Parts: sequence; C-alpha cells; structure tokens
Amino acid sequence: MEKGKGMIIPCLLDNKDNITHQQCRQYLTKMASIIFSDYRLINGFYAECKDDVDQFSCGSIDTVNVEYHNQGTTINCLQKKYKSLVKECQRQILRVAELSSNDYHQDRALYFACRNDRERFCETVTAGNGKIYKCLMKHKFEHDMSDSCKEKLTIRQRLTAEDYKVAYKLQKTCSADIKKYHCEFHHVKNKEAKLSFLLLCLENQIKKGNKVSGECKGEIYDKRKELMEDYMVNPDIVLGCKEEIEKTCHGLQRQGKTLHCLMGMARQGQLSPTCLNAVETLVKESDAGEDYRIDSSLQKACQPVVDTACKKIDAGDAAVLSCLMEHLYTPAMVPDCEKELLDLQYFVSRDFRLDPRLYQQCKDDATNLCHAPKDWISQDDDDVLGAGVIFACLHRYLHPTQGAQKLSRKCASEVHRVMRLRADNVNLHPRIEASCREVLGRYCSENVNKGEEMDCLQKHLEDLQGECKSLVANFTVEEAEDIKLDKMLMRACEPMLTKFCKDVVEQEQDEGNLMRCLIDNKNNGEMNLDCAAGIEHFQLLQMKDYRFSYKFKEACKADVLNHCKGIKSKGEVVSCLSGIVLNDTLRHQRPTIAEQCRNQLKVALMDRSENVQLDPELQKACDVDIHSLCKDIHFGNAKVLECLKEHKKELTSQCHVKIFNRQKAEAENPEMDYTFMRVCKRMIKQFCPESDPKDIFKCLKNHKSDPSMEQKCKQVITKRQITKNTDYRLKPALEKACNKDIPKFCQEEINSMRSGGNAVEYEGKIINCLKEKFRKNRLSQDCEGQIRIVMHEAAMDYRMDPVLKAACGDTIRQHCAEEIEQPGSGKVEDCLKSMLYKEKIEDTRCRNEVIRLLQEGKADIHVDPLLYKTCALDIKHFCVRIPPGEGRQMSCLLEALEDKSIRLNEDCRKMLTERVEMWEYAAKVAPIETLNDLAEQIQNSPSRNYYLLVLLCAVGILFMSGLFCGRATKRIRAELKNK
Repeated sequence: MEKGKGMIIPCLLDNKDNITHQQCRQYLTKMASIIFSDYRLINGFYAECKDDVDQFSCGSIDTVNVEYHNQGTTINCLQKKYKSLVKECQRQILRVAELSSNDYHQDRALYFACRNDRERFCETVTAGNGKIYKCLMKHKFEHDMSDSCKEKLTIRQRLTAEDYKVAYKLQKTCSADIKKYHCEFHHVKNKEAKLSFLLLCLENQIKKGNKVSGECKGEIYDKRKELMEDYMVNPDIVLGCKEEIEKTCHGLQRQGKTLHCLMGMARQGQLSPTCLNAVETLVKESDAGEDYRIDSSLQKACQPVVDTACKKIDAGDAAVLSCLMEHLYTPAMVPDCEKELLDLQYFVSRDFRLDPRLYQQCKDDATNLCHAPKDWISQDDDDVLGAGVIFACLHRYLHPTQGAQKLSRKCASEVHRVMRLRADNVNLHPRIEASCREVLGRYCSENVNKGEEMDCLQKHLEDLQGECKSLVANFTVEEAEDIKLDKMLMRACEPMLTKFCKDVVEQEQDEGNLMRCLIDNKNNGEMNLDCAAGIEHFQLLQMKDYRFSYKFKEACKADVLNHCKGIKSKGEVVSCLSGIVLNDTLRHQRPTIAEQCRNQLKVALMDRSENVQLDPELQKACDVDIHSLCKDIHFGNAKVLECLKEHKKELTSQCHVKIFNRQKAEAENPEMDYTFMRVCKRMIKQFCPESDPKDIFKCLKNHKSDPSMEQKCKQVITKRQITKNTDYRLKPALEKACNKDIPKFCQEEINSMRSGGNAVEYEGKIINCLKEKFRKNRLSQDCEGQIRIVMHEAAMDYRMDPVLKAACGDTIRQHCAEEIEQPGSGKVEDCLKSMLYKEKIEDTRCRNEVIRLLQEGKADIHVDPLLYKTCALDIKHFCVRIPPGEGRQMSCLLEALEDKSIRLNEDCRKMLTERVEMWEYAAKVAPIETLNDLAEQIQNSPSRNYYLLVLLCAVGILFMSGLFCGRATKRIRAELKNK
C-alpha cells in the first residue's frame, strides 16, 4: 500500500475488529472521530465528491472558517442525494457509512440529531458494535422520537439498502455465512452487495435447509422488519410509487401504513406496473409471509385476534397467518386486521414461494412438474414466475389427465390447505381476479358482502364467458371435492359438523364425503337453518354442471362421455343415464352403465326426490301446479313432491305425466322414494337389513303388522300401497307376471283409457279386469298369484281398491263411520257386505262393487281375510291336503259345512253360514250385463232345472213358430210370382 496517500488509516479502520493491540485500537478510535469531522481527511472523498458538493450545495470548498460538525452536515447532505450522485461519489458515501457503522459517534449528523434520543431510549446501551444504531432503530417510531433523529435514521437505512455493510451488526454476525454461501456481490456486478440480494441469498439457504447461524437469522429478521416498517428506506418504492403516494397515501404514518395503502391499491388494480413491481419485490425481499410480526402494521392490527383466536400458536412458519386466514369473516376478526391481512395475502397468493409451508412441501413438485427454479430465489426467475402461475400449475396436477404424474401426497395436502385459506376472497385467486374483474363489477359490486364474491360468481355462472367461466367452474369442481373451500358454508355448519360428521371431518382427504354427510343430515330435526340453507344452495349449484358433484363426476365421467356426450347439466345427465339404466332393466339385459356410476346415480335420484328444485325437468313441467296447489309448502324434505302426488288428479297434463313417471320409477326402485327411505330408515335396518334394494318395500310391507313397526313408517307403506293399486304399472311384479294376461283379457279397458290422453291413469280398472278373470280361473299361474295378493290387500283396506273407494265413498261415510276409524282391519269391507245383505246400499255402483267383493271372496278364501282368519284352524284340520287357489279350500269348507258329521269351529260355522247367505243374495241381485253373466247365474241358481225347462220350452215355441211362418212367406212369394 502506497504511503502518504491517506490509505493506511482507512485500511486499519476497516480491519479494526481484527486488531488485538489495545493502544492501536484506542488510537484508531481517536483518529476516527477526527476523520469523520472533516471529509477532506477521508481518502479520495474530496476529489470524487467535489462536483456533487457544489452541484447540490452541500457545503463549501473553503472550509477554513467552518465549524467541524458542518462537515458532517455536508456528508449528510450528500447521503440524502445519494441516488443523484456520480458513481464515484456514491462509493465514497457508502464507504463513509461503512466506516462509521461501528459507533454512532462517527456519523456526525446522526450523532448530533439523536443525542437526546439516545439519552431517552438507549441510556444503558454502550457505544460500539453498532449497538446504538440498533437501539435507535428499534425506537424509531416511538412517539417521543424526534423528527430530526428519525430522518437521519431513515437516511442510514437507505444506505444500508444499498450496501449491507453499513449495518455493522448484520455484516459482523453474518460474515461467515456470507462467505460460505457466496452472498457478497449482487448479480448486476455492483461493487457493494445490496441488502436485498444479501437477504434473498441467505433466505434461500435457509429455505434449502442449510445452516445459518442463529445471530445472523436474528439480524436478517430485524432488517426484514425494517423494510416493511418504513417505505422510505426503499428507494424503489419512493421513486416507483411517488405518484400513488402523493395522490392516495399522502399523510399516512410510515409505520407500515403507507405500504399497506399501496398494497390495498394493488388489490383494486390501481397501481402502475412500476409501483406494483416495486411493492412485489419488497414483499419478496422481506419474506413477509413467513412471520406476521415482520409486518408491523399487520401485527398491530391483528394482535387482538391473535391473542384470542390464535393464542396457542407460536409465531413463525406462517402458522399465525394461517390461523388468521381461517378466522377471516368470523366474529373473532376485526376490520383493521381483515384489511391488513388481505393486503398481504394478495401478494402471497401470487408467489408460491412466499408461503413457507407450501414452498417446503411443494418445491420438488414445482420444479419437476411446473418448471419452477430449483432455488427459492434465482437471478432469472422474474419472467418465469408470473402471478400465481406455479400455484395454478400445482393445482392442475391435483387431478391430472390419465397417465400424467400426480402431486406428492404432502404437496397435495398443502395445496388443499392453501385453497381453503384463500377460498373466501376472489383477490386471492390471481387468475380468477384478473379474468373476472369486469364481471365482478357488473354483478357483484352491490348487495354482496365481503367474502361472498366467489359465491356471487357461481350464482351467475351461466352469465359468465370465456376464461372467467372456465376458472370459476374449475374452482367449483375443486369445491365439490373439498367442501371446506366453501368457507361460508363451513362457518354456518361448524356445529353441525361436530354433531353429525365428526369422523368425516377428521379424514385427511375429503373427496366429497363431508358434503355427502351434510346432505344426508340436512333434514335432521337438530340441523340449524343456516347450515341447511347453505347445503341446499350448494346442491342447486351442483345442478349447473355434473362435475360439481365430485363423487358423481368421478364415478360417471366415462359413462357421460360415452353415452351423454355434450351434456353438462347434472339434471340432464342424470336423466340420460337413468334412462339407459331403466331400459336395461326392462329388457333384462346386461347393464350398460358401470356399477360405480349406477350407485352414484341412485344417490343423485334420491337427492332429486328430496327437492324438486334439484329436478329441473319436473320443476319446469309442474311450475304452475306448485304455485297453485303447493305454494305454502317449503322446498326440501320431499314435501312439494308429496303435495303434487296428493293432488295428482288436479295436476296439469304435463305435470301429471311427470309425477306418474316418478311414481313408476320409485315403484321399480324404492331407494328413489325419499320419503319412504327417510321415514322407514330404522325399520329397514331392523326388518330388511339384507334385502335386495328392489325388494325393500315388499319386505317392509310383509312386516307392516309387526307390533314393533313404527307408526309413521306404517302410514307411509299404506299410502304407497294405495297409490300402487291405482295402476298396475306401479306394481312391477304384477306387470311382469301379467304381461300376457293384460292384453289378452283387458285390451278394451286399455283402449278406453288411452283415448283420454297420456295424463289419464287406469284408476284400478285394469286390476279390476284381472280380478274378474281371477274369479273365472282364466289367469296364468303367475298372474293369479299377484292378483291374489292385490285382492287380499284390498279386502283388508278398502282404500287399496280405488274402484270400490270411488263408488262407495258416500255409503261408507254414512253406514260405516265407526269402521273407518280402524283402517286396514277389513271391517269396512265387512260392513259394506252386511249393508248389502240388509239392502241398505242405495247407490247402484256401490252395490255392484260390494257384490264383486263377495264373488271374489267366494272364489278364494284368502281374498276374504276375516273369514280365512276365523276358519284357519278348520282349514288346517279338514283341508290340509287341499292346495290354495281356484276356490278349492273354499269348496272344502262348504262341503264340511253341509256334512253333519263334521263339526266346524262355532265362529267359523257362523261366519261361513253368513257368507253363504250373502253369496246367495248377491247372486239374486247381481246385474246381468252379458249372456255369460246370465248363464253363470242360471248355473249357480238352486232353481236352475226350472230355468232350463222354461228356456227349452221358449226355444221350442220359437222353433214351431218359425216353421209355420216360414211356410206362409214362401206361399205368398209363389202367388206373386205366378201373377
């Protein structure tokens, strides 16, 4: 080193910490105070900064009569103008700042400005090692801190941003790590290492899991906090955001407030590209997403929330920020915290690296699948990492195309977590926010509460276009898989989740299970109204696209593509697939639709039955009827559907057809009957746990008289039985068994009813036709068995005989009022038979129907349940070898009645005698409608021989008359011919 050039002293000062000789160190301390009092003593400073001193009027070249501390003022003046200085002078200014970093006494302007503040805040702190600087920085925004000191501290912070060595403590504690990880020089080849590069470089090593000393980490934390605390220390913010600060953020306190003002403007899309880039860079440099305490403004605003909702969570690793996001829009959140939190999260959501947990779990996936840089920070990554690009890529790989690589399990879990945290706010979805900004202004700017913007977009899904529609739809698809993304619903249903779905909530992967649990319990008496309304809203949203039902989509996507191509609406897809399943069933052919899809189709059909709003076709067809007949009935719990069924005869033609088809489908598959399955759920488990789903109704019907059968379930079964007996098409077993008998014997009735149009049902007439053929033993064996069941049910409950009920309604109310109180006991039918015998039935139609009942009972004793019950022991004793059917057991009993040697049970004998009398009376008064009826009556009459003799005489007379009259006509014709 050349002597006499003033270079030795600066060199010694630069290496003071390495000097062990005590006298040398004391000498250098004295020399430093002299050197920093006059800039002419600083090597090269005078020559390289002379022009800038003159240009910016920072002092006088003639310093003979200037007090020593004015030289510090000159340096301070140049420091203020740092960005405008020539490069050589800039280096000198930074050099001076570096040399004075150890002891604040050496920064003359700061020393004089902060003397009193040092006494006030740092009285016990000894000078040296940058301790006074650090103490003053800590108290920079205290109320009692003088403005002049605050200004000088800010200038020094700006210089630190340009050269990290200006921060003595940082340079000293991190020197080993700086050298170890090559963080000394910035990539743009400045001689001085900028603080931003140093922070990013060391943070990169920490993110990679490399060891950085604890003291260095502490200093890094302090510098990051300073960056977020005062925008003035960041030259890029000051210059790039000058216009925005002056117009919108002027006058705000610098303690993070101005910066958050700019961040809020970014959320509204109001920052210039230059300013936005500066703010994004600052958030990245400070890594504010790692610890909420780094952002002073956020910490101050959110501390009350942290103290209540997140008090058990340790700061760091974004844990507290995650907790705060989970409580966004909840009663625990306060307005100031909400605003500050969303400001920060807006930027965190645009760079996946700023979420520490997401980065740690997904960095390998991001590198391998999304071409993200291997390091946390890279020299050339600015163009690669667009807003939200990497996270959007990771999101796509949650459900990749067939054969593509999937995310690792740990990364997939983190992606789901982040999506849940950001679900509340559209601004936290960069691509949606950018694509849907115009639509948000049009549809969601008024009458939409905070956090409901996504819900608003989903409601207007049909009105959206292009990428906006696609992105909102894709988000809804994800929401269907993980309903926790619907934060509004989760908040409304939080107590219900604990009550009904505790096991499902604890599952690591949702996959639609949680929503399914909520739907299954929607109509539970303990379900709160807000949660039920939220569930119903999501169900209605699912109708817009079958993909919005995760389990349905996963199970049926292949079948939809193969058989329902081009259809997206879930209602139309369900109709398409269920139609194919029904055709396969009717044709008894191998299922076309995959089993897993058929299972999900059953669930969809059950949901559709619960609420007509989930069946667009039926709702459209029955809209008029719903408003006129069911206007006061709440949608859901199948109430509207049951109302329409009860008013079936009053429905419009198109609605009537839809309701009948729905009843027919429910008859084919009872699992589609929501009311039946809900009311009888416990009874099904008790009586029919292993029954085939299609046989559930039949099984429960057989147990209807069981004492343990719940009354509500029994009522539903009876109600369905009454409906089924109105039309043979609602009884699949009968329709199948009688498929040849019906066109053979009842074609006339079918043609008659068809002439009335599609909305006309058979009203029991086809079944009555089959009953008539049953009496005459003309049905096939299978059909006869089914009709016997129908007749037995009707004999026990007149309501299951629609023709009898229609004909005898008034008579029953008049003469059998007491018996009506005991439906299903067969007493009403017995009362009608008694009234017929007593000649008290005046209505001809009713009289004929009661006669029919008697005739049916005579044809088969099982069709007369009261008689069968009374004579059961006698049948078992005397007719044990007689097979049932074709009136054989009845004939056996009648023979036993006439045989004086056989002693029947007294009750059986009495009732059987009464029945014989009724049959004889019925035979007398029965109307004769056809020659077959006449022949049958003569054959069954005790005076049939007399009637046959009279008939033969009549035929003889007619024959003789014809013989003589015929001869006369022939003679007349001959006479006329001979004329």
